[in-house]
Amino acid sequence: MSHLLRKPTSATGLVHDITPENAGWGYVGFQLHRLVAGAVASGLTGGQEAILVMVEGRAQVQAAGQDWGLMGERMDVFEKTPPHCLYIPPAQGWQVVAETDCTVALCLAPGKGNHPARRLGPDGITLTQRGEGSNTRWINNIAMEDADVADSLLVTEVFTPAGNWSSYPSHRHDEDDFPRITYLEESYYHRLNPAQGFGIQRVYTEDGSLDETMSVKNHDVVLVPRGHHPCAAPHGYEMYYLNVMAGPLRKWRFVADPDHEWLM
Repeated sequence: MSHLLRKPTSATGLVHDITPENAGWGYVGFQLHRLVAGAVASGLTGGQEAILVMVEGRAQVQAAGQDWGLMGERMDVFEKTPPHCLYIPPAQGWQVVAETDCTVALCLAPGKGNHPARRLGPDGITLTQRGEGSNTRWINNIAMEDADVADSLLVTEVFTPAGNWSSYPSHRHDEDDFPRITYLEESYYHRLNPAQGFGIQRVYTEDGSLDETMSVKNHDVVLVPRGHHPCAAPHGYEMYYLNVMAGPLRKWRFVADPDHEWLM
């Protein structure tokens, strides 16, 4: 199995705990908690900032010394409604108490303490089409660079219809050379509908020093340390992924694979 493909470690509880140390990079962290009703998840942000995403279900949320009340509305991520999210600054505690079965993601990256805790969505998040034809997908931008809400984190949701491609045409963001390109590590948390399905993701460099093609299943995470990273949803299976990006500069600038740039 590819070292870039991370499988859930359990069915419930903390099922993913990706850190810069175990990913072998410097910026992105990602936790996924699958909680049954009544279960509790909690933690400290330490030197990191966090964006908590209610992927599915409802929960009582406390963070940064505040009670944020009941968060979450969609019970199935493929409803495609805007997610309830919360930005949590560094050096703060957080706690989630599940009111229903729920899936909670914690997107993490180095923080500087420049932003206060605040809700991010559902208000202000609009499902937007990107691409056309078999490259059509739908985007919920949670915290991209046009929103000055975080020090490092860039977070978005993507819904790819069955039979379509996504993160395509192939592109990379693995050099620190702004404004031409920025260095951003990236993680993909995948979901499939129906849940027994699979998707395909390739991570590769133009010189072939990295070239991994992975079959991704429900709740898998793919790490993208460098290179191009397109994915595809087979006929009959809709794909969702939650992207987390971070690097030295909170800007998303990419370069297309020269072989496929004509598609841009």
